[in-house]
Amino acid sequence: MKIGNSIYLDYQATTPTDPKVLAELTPYYAASFGNPHSAEHWFGWQAAKAVETARQRIAQLINADSDEIVFTSGATESNNLALLGLVEHYTGPRKKIFISSIEHKSILSICHKLEKKFSLEVVKIPVDNNGFIDIEWLSNNANEDTFIISIIAVNNEIGTVQNLDVIGKIARKSGAIFHSDASQAPQAMEIDVLRSGIDILSLSSHKIYGPKGIGAIYISRELQKHIEPIIYGGGQENGLRGGTLPAPLCVGMGMAAKLIKEHFTCENQSIASLRNLFFEMLQARINDINLNGPSWPRRHPGNINLCFPGINAQDLIAVLQPRIAASSGSACSSGIVEPSHVLRAIGCSHEEAQSSIRFSLGRMSTRQEVEEAVEIIVDGVTKLRRS
Repeated sequence: MKIGNSIYLDYQATTPTDPKVLAELTPYYAASFGNPHSAEHWFGWQAAKAVETARQRIAQLINADSDEIVFTSGATESNNLALLGLVEHYTGPRKKIFISSIEHKSILSICHKLEKKFSLEVVKIPVDNNGFIDIEWLSNNANEDTFIISIIAVNNEIGTVQNLDVIGKIARKSGAIFHSDASQAPQAMEIDVLRSGIDILSLSSHKIYGPKGIGAIYISRELQKHIEPIIYGGGQENGLRGGTLPAPLCVGMGMAAKLIKEHFTCENQSIASLRNLFFEMLQARINDINLNGPSWPRRHPGNINLCFPGINAQDLIAVLQPRIAASSGSACSSGIVEPSHVLRAIGCSHEEAQSSIRFSLGRMSTRQEVEEAVEIIVDGVTKLRRS
C-alpha cells in the first residue's frame, strides 16, 4: 500500500480498513444508528440483528458457535478478560500459569499482575531459535498444578506459527485451560477451536482489515460461568462484558472476518509470494542480512524480520522516513528503547536485536511497492555504512 511517497510495510502493527468493510459498517453510523440493546423498537432490533450477524461471522472464522463470541474493545482487553477473569473466579488448588517466553506484552503485563496480586506462579516455556515452544518440555511439566496454558498463536514480531493442535492435547491431558492470543492468526492459519481444544481465544479487528477499537474473545460455552467480568454494566454479552456495543464496529469486524475466511488460501499465497520476493531481492543486494525466526511456511505470510549487522535499527528506520513504514520492535510504550524480548528469547544478542527490523506485507501490497522498497532500503543501508 502506497500513500503519496510512503510505502506501508507495517501490516502487523495495524491494517488499513478494507473498503468493503467500510461500506458495510458506515450505515450504522447514520440511518441505522440504533442501540443494539434497545429491545422495544425497530431501530434497536435492526442494530441488534446486524451485531448478531457479525457475531456469527466471527464464530464461523474459528469454528465456534455465535453465543461463544463476546465483543471487547480489542485483543488487549480480551487477554485481560481471559486471564484476569479466570483467576478472579477461581478458588481451586492449581497455582501455575504457563506462557511462552515470546508472548505479547499485554500477556506479560497481566501475568506480572497475577503474580503480585494472587501469588500465582507464572512459568515461561522455553522456545528454540525459531520461536517454537519446546513441546517436550511443556508435556513433561504441565500437570495437576497447571491452571492455564496461554500461548500466542502467531508471534507479532517474528511470525512464528505455533502448533495449537499439539498444545491443546497437552492442555487437555493436564486438565489445564488453554488460552491463545490469536490476534495475528487469521491471516496466517486456519483456526479451529474445537480441533485444537482451545477454551478461550482472543481476536483483534484491526489486524484483519477491520476497524480499530473492537475485538472479540471466544469463550467456550462450558467455561463462561467460570469467568469473572472485568467490566461491569448492564449485563450485556451474557453478563461477561458490560457496556453498550458499538454496532458499527461490530459490523465492521464481522465483515472483516467474513472476507479473510473467504479469501484465506489465495490471499495467504499471494502475500507470501511477495514476502519471499522482498527477501530474495534484499538478500541479493545486501549479502550479510539475517532472517530472524522460522523459514516458510510455518511463518506469518507477510512477516519478515531482518537483522542488519552493524546498523542500529532506529537509525535505519529514521533514514527510511517518510518513504517506508516499518517497525524495530524495540520501542516500548514508555518510549525507552530496549532490545526486543522476543528476539532475545530466540537467542539473538543485544546487538543483533538492536539491529533488527520487522517488515510486514499485506492485502494491499504490490510487486511494484516491493521493488521500490528494496531500492530505498539498499540505499539507506549503503548511506549508513558509509557514514
